[in-house]
Amino acid sequence: MSTTIEQFADLSATTLLRFATAGSVDDGKSTLVGRLLHDSKSVLTDQLEAVEAASAKRGQDAPDLALLTDGLRAEREQGITIDVAYRYFATPRRRFILADTPGHVQYTRNMVTGASTADLALVLVDARNGVVEQTRRHAAVAALLRVPHVVLAVNKMDLVGYEEAVFAAIAEEFTTYAAELGVPEITAIPISALAGDNVVEPSAHMDWYGGPTVLEHLETVPVSHDLTGCHARLPVQYVIRPQTAEHPDYRGYAGQIAAGTFRVGESVTVLPSGRTSTISGIDLLGESVDVAWTPQSVTLLLDDDVDISRGDLIVPSGDAPATTQDVEATVCHVADQPLAVGHRVLLKHGTRTVKAIVKDIPSRLTLDDLSLHPHPGQLVANDIGRVKIRTAEPLPLDSYADSRRTGAFILIDPADGTTLTAGMVGESFASPEPVKTDTDHDGWDF
Repeated sequence: MSTTIEQFADLSATTLLRFATAGSVDDGKSTLVGRLLHDSKSVLTDQLEAVEAASAKRGQDAPDLALLTDGLRAEREQGITIDVAYRYFATPRRRFILADTPGHVQYTRNMVTGASTADLALVLVDARNGVVEQTRRHAAVAALLRVPHVVLAVNKMDLVGYEEAVFAAIAEEFTTYAAELGVPEITAIPISALAGDNVVEPSAHMDWYGGPTVLEHLETVPVSHDLTGCHARLPVQYVIRPQTAEHPDYRGYAGQIAAGTFRVGESVTVLPSGRTSTISGIDLLGESVDVAWTPQSVTLLLDDDVDISRGDLIVPSGDAPATTQDVEATVCHVADQPLAVGHRVLLKHGTRTVKAIVKDIPSRLTLDDLSLHPHPGQLVANDIGRVKIRTAEPLPLDSYADSRRTGAFILIDPADGTTLTAGMVGESFASPEPVKTDTDHDGWDF
């Protein structure tokens, strides 16, 4: 029996979760990740032995689980996280891709990288310090990137006597702030990463909390990939024209479906040219199929010999985005050299790269209080701001709010190919909505 689109959507939602961690310096983020990996039996024996040996060399009685994630020498020497580290682990209920991101303000760009594909952001705070400026920055970045689920892990509860009132005050402050940014779902969990409270196993010290542990929430949080409701998009990666005796007239357009579904017999439009045709066939892994969906890599066959090349976008004729040469977006500048008005750049959107010029930088966002600094003239590393860009050729752009894949782009230095800026088309933050809460658990749910 073949798998339906709905069954595939349910399968993907329950088997894979991409999540990113973020926290201020010394909030215990690396320890939390290490505890999560250790207690879920996701650490190899030789890795644990290496951590135990390194911890003993430092004179520590117990293994320092933070060493499981801080892999760079500079990270270990300074006791901080510098680069994004990806970890892959699994439980019987779900597979995970974890992006462990730095907490320092000068590494904001690293968090943007790690959270750009995340379904969930896990934000840590130190129970002794509560919500600080960097906590608000992390909430703002998660909101900018439209991460659908945010978990607030209030760590080091053992150092505040596991007091319910301390947790409640922090959770309330963070939830109110994140809700104002438009974060749709927030869950607060009191933990002690060092002792293991509420990370994988429930805490024996906080009987006033009746919600899930961190791992339980990660295993059960609904991650909806509505494959049938998305705007269908296929960025063309390659034109296949074998011109062999077996396939003398074969012309296919190959790429990975960025969103939605395509069906044989469907009318499609090729952008930016605007030419239309009908899907006559879909090839998937050497077999002909009637329907294909994201994230499958396929080859589309069309009824007409349409002029299509790499960089074009194939979309349903009744659901085509507008093409434009004037791009307004929120960007995070990731390069060390500034981005200034008048700079000539390359803009890469999907599989298409075009020349462009920065026409204006209307504002720079101050993440501490979400205030706008008007017309700063330039953006430096880790800055987030609004830009207006004029491209040499029209581009079919979705709003980032509608599609995190086809609403995103990067700016590239034409001189050396360095990535300069990551961009999100459209408005910065979502409109504030009532925050979803889980009422199935007793205790604190935010």
